[in-house]
Amino acid sequence: MQISTSPQTSVQVKPMKSMSPWAIARRKFVKNKLAMISLFYLIIVAVVSFLAPYVTTIDITRINIGEMSLKPSSEHWLGTDKSGRDVFTRLLYGGRVSLLVGISCTFFVVVLGTIVGSIAGYFGGKIDNMMMRFTDFILNFPFLVFVIVLGTIFFGKLNGLAVLIIVISALSWGGVARIVRSKILAEKENEYILAAVSIGCSPIKVIGKHLIPNVLSTIIVQSTLLFASMIVAESGLSYLGFGVPSEIPSWGNMLSFAREPDVLQGKPWIWVPPALIITLTILSINFVGEGLKDAFNPRSRR
Repeated sequence: MQISTSPQTSVQVKPMKSMSPWAIARRKFVKNKLAMISLFYLIIVAVVSFLAPYVTTIDITRINIGEMSLKPSSEHWLGTDKSGRDVFTRLLYGGRVSLLVGISCTFFVVVLGTIVGSIAGYFGGKIDNMMMRFTDFILNFPFLVFVIVLGTIFFGKLNGLAVLIIVISALSWGGVARIVRSKILAEKENEYILAAVSIGCSPIKVIGKHLIPNVLSTIIVQSTLLFASMIVAESGLSYLGFGVPSEIPSWGNMLSFAREPDVLQGKPWIWVPPALIITLTILSINFVGEGLKDAFNPRSRR
């Protein structure tokens, strides 16, 4: 394109390169300072937790009667618990378990919810009605009661951590399924979907290649917020004694010491660190989720 400035001269103007929606979202997210700080904090916590064996050499299973309930010192940065175990070391190893449960549950919930929601939204009719009624049943199922019952039956016989992940995932995918279904219902009416169907694309190909990529931004945002919910679920269940087995350190298990009056009132170094890191982690995940939500929102002009 040429713009004439006079009869003798002209200026060559290159057309501006348009940015993809993902590039625009990434640019907006990077400009969100609160979301970036939160993301940096989460990366630090995850790296330090999963590298715990290299950060500290203290044995988390060693019970030292002579060092029970010691206050923070140069030898034990966050003190020791009622069994003489180093609180800082258990905090690091507990982060590995809590984050692993959160990531695993989020993955299974998103995969299962996306499959159910996309199938129900694409086919509609009786399939949609049947799958959504089953989803309603899952959403109304007594979560805590089911976890306690399964914990009583299986935790002593099978891997308690695996059972916890399966139970939480099996009872938490309903919300994702409903959100994905609503997005698929709106998206499948677009012309490019109708064109794909008209040329003979199979339902699996239409869903996997055309529909899912176009609702992926919504799934990513929902996954981030789900991650926080999964960590809260693990911490709450472990606090009540029905989550991660007591011999495995987790933030929820560490927080369970706060149920004892003497610890709650006179030994805050035992329960304050896990409570604080759970709070900061949940806040950071929510800030990152809000940042992603704002970044993928086309009406946002950050």
